[in-house]
Amino acid sequence: MRFTPEITYEKVKKVKGRGEIYKKIDTIIIDEVSMVRADLLDCADKFMCMNGGKDSNKPFGGIQMVFIGDLYQLPPVVTSREKELFSNKYTTPYFFSAHVFEKFQMEFVELEKIYRQKEELFIGLLNEIRNNSVSEKSLKLLNQRVDAKLENKVGINPIYLTPFNDKAFEINAEHLAKLKTNINVYLAKSEGEFNKNSYPADEEFQVAAGAQVIFLNNDSTGYWVNGTIGKVTGFIKSDEDTPEKIIVKLQDGLEVEVLPHEWDLFHYKYNSEKMRIDTEVVGKFIQYPLKLAWAITIHKSQGKTFQKVIIDMGKGAFACGQTYVALSRCTSFEGLSLVRPIKPSDIRADWKIMQFLTKYQYKISEKEKPFEDKVKLIEDVIKKNGYLEIVYLKARDEKSKRVIKPIRVGEEEYKDIPFPGLYAFCTKRNEERMFRVDRILEMKKIEFK
Repeated sequence: MRFTPEITYEKVKKVKGRGEIYKKIDTIIIDEVSMVRADLLDCADKFMCMNGGKDSNKPFGGIQMVFIGDLYQLPPVVTSREKELFSNKYTTPYFFSAHVFEKFQMEFVELEKIYRQKEELFIGLLNEIRNNSVSEKSLKLLNQRVDAKLENKVGINPIYLTPFNDKAFEINAEHLAKLKTNINVYLAKSEGEFNKNSYPADEEFQVAAGAQVIFLNNDSTGYWVNGTIGKVTGFIKSDEDTPEKIIVKLQDGLEVEVLPHEWDLFHYKYNSEKMRIDTEVVGKFIQYPLKLAWAITIHKSQGKTFQKVIIDMGKGAFACGQTYVALSRCTSFEGLSLVRPIKPSDIRADWKIMQFLTKYQYKISEKEKPFEDKVKLIEDVIKKNGYLEIVYLKARDEKSKRVIKPIRVGEEEYKDIPFPGLYAFCTKRNEERMFRVDRILEMKKIEFK
């Protein structure tokens, strides 16, 4: 769609000469959707309706849309100047507040397996922080990691995560200045339509032997991936026609030779003769795929994985999901070190996210198994003195699976407000508890011994 940062709904136009490619699209996938603003999604909808798709009267021109992301991570960026104008048009800055969202219903798929962490204790702690349901006990456990000593692996320091750009720059500059080696300066080369705001690496990269760096690309031979940490051990000078090589020692002890990397900016066009989508390179950016990495911002760390992390929340988190993103970058509880204790005020989750996720799941659950059918099933199980396995979702987006023995179902009251209640014995808690029928996402009869 080639949107530039200044795109607005009114600026979306019908394109000339490229329309055929959009008519051949089957599916559009948007990753890290938590960071997509509502207005940008409306722009995408208008663009697809004007320029392609199967049906201009349907959302996104009738194209299948796939949204992927963890909504509890960092939110879309709305500047202080934009906030008032934005709030006049949208209830929230999130993608689900786009006007186009009112015109369709998604199929909701939740990926439950966690790959970055393995420890159940740490996973449980992160989940509490994720939706701001952390207990005093859990917070006390987390803060045991204040000033925790982390072992340096092959001379590589634990990466320092901070909310602030200035702090990350200051730490990197201080460490670089302390090195007793010559600083090499590498200037990037760019051509074509590559916008400066989209440069994937530093335009001027300053580095020296002993510097800690992070890789910004995936190696075609598999030695490193985007986010791998290493230490510069030297340089190999070359002739005028061959770029200098930077030698980096990885955390596993392997030394690799790093050459400048070329990032290409592609435009797509439809080849009607071969009935396929072709690409053409319209811009290039060439620079070493490295960045100083004694410290990086929490924002830049999203999507990355680290074994050892020092977290400094400074004056406090200023965005929802910030503390959760920082903590969840680490693979283990023992790999964490906190500069200061995490305070309840550092743990921020946007209630609008919880509201959207819970209401949407309740809505889907009601469609798949209407309320009346749930009540009939519960009544049948009560008559047969049986058990139900349920998936229960609290209003704070806390989901749990449990086995219950229903005792009664009907209208109950809480603070004089009626609600559809299910009183049951919970085998998980080993006590009788009250559940809201409308918050039960799934239920099935089971044999329980």
